[in-house]
Amino acid sequence: MALAVVSIFSAGCSSNSRTENVRAAGSPVVPVAVAPAQLKDLPIYLVGLGTITPLNSVSLRSRVDGQLIRVDFREGQLVHKGQLLAVIDPRPFEVQLSQAQAALYRDQAQLRDAKLNYERFRGLLQDSGAVSQQQVDTQKALADQLEGTVRNDQATIDNAKLQIAYCHISSPIDGRVGLRQVDPGNMVHAADANPMLIITQLQPITAIFTLPQDQLPSVAHRLRTGPLPVEAFSKDDQTKIAVGRLQTIDNQIDPATGTGKLKAQFSNEESTLWPNQFVNIHLQLEVRKNSILIPAAAVQRGPQGTFVFVVKSDKTVEVRPVTVAITQSGASAITSGVSPNETVVTDGQDKLQAGSKVEPRVAGPPNRQPGTGASPSQSAGSPSS
Repeated sequence: MALAVVSIFSAGCSSNSRTENVRAAGSPVVPVAVAPAQLKDLPIYLVGLGTITPLNSVSLRSRVDGQLIRVDFREGQLVHKGQLLAVIDPRPFEVQLSQAQAALYRDQAQLRDAKLNYERFRGLLQDSGAVSQQQVDTQKALADQLEGTVRNDQATIDNAKLQIAYCHISSPIDGRVGLRQVDPGNMVHAADANPMLIITQLQPITAIFTLPQDQLPSVAHRLRTGPLPVEAFSKDDQTKIAVGRLQTIDNQIDPATGTGKLKAQFSNEESTLWPNQFVNIHLQLEVRKNSILIPAAAVQRGPQGTFVFVVKSDKTVEVRPVTVAITQSGASAITSGVSPNETVVTDGQDKLQAGSKVEPRVAGPPNRQPGTGASPSQSAGSPSS
């Protein structure tokens, strides 16, 4: 009898416990991450892959044949326009110069004699007729011939001086010297395929990048009102490297890719950009003033469209339909459905329904999505008034 009473009591307790658990499970408190809707300015960016290109890059080659006897630069050195970089043995050309100067001196003496004889013959012909007209003409032709010889000697001298100047190789631009290709003591030739060194201008420097052809009219429209700021990001699109300005748009579209080329310029004062470096270019098309911004992770999509979970003062959630104007850099601009300073759920929505009780915790700043830009269907693809 006692065993029966105990069994009935145990069964009753078990039944009461299950009932309490069911009631508790009916309204669980769901931990969620939340963030406030903020009224802020939203910069609109277009993103394209680009390559760093120097404004000037010069491959220095010898213009004469000879032995490289001196190098006046260090690899990686910054040089200025007109700075002496290397010297090729000028002595063979100095000898040629001396020979040409001697020939000029000789031919000038012969020219002076020919001109004096011509004047004498012409005087004799006019005064006494002691010489014939043919002799006078022949002497005049000889003087003119020697005049040409003297001019040729002067050209030979100028050429020898030019070859000596070519022996002294100077930098044609301001830039940075690359790795040395030829060591002193080697023979260099004007016909050598490889340059002696390469000088590249690093400050300022440019980037060539591409954008879809549908976005080019918007860029052209904005560019007419003033320069557009651009930012260069690392290859993984996570680290900002430099800030510059858009210079121009190319005059044609690549039919194979449907993209157009654009050029941006950076001051590159800290030499963070290098020629042929791959970068992600973020072109700031416009800034939308006083936009209601929420993290993009808060926006959910369902059969009825986009919606968010809004946390009310009693820590329950409300399903609120929203209209998203644009999503940019991990943030969504909302035109209707949410007011500034309202709190939206950014994580844990899969466990929520209308009226769910929540335990909110403030979420960290949203991670910028690599390569995030305005899609063609969004208003960043066309100029706004």
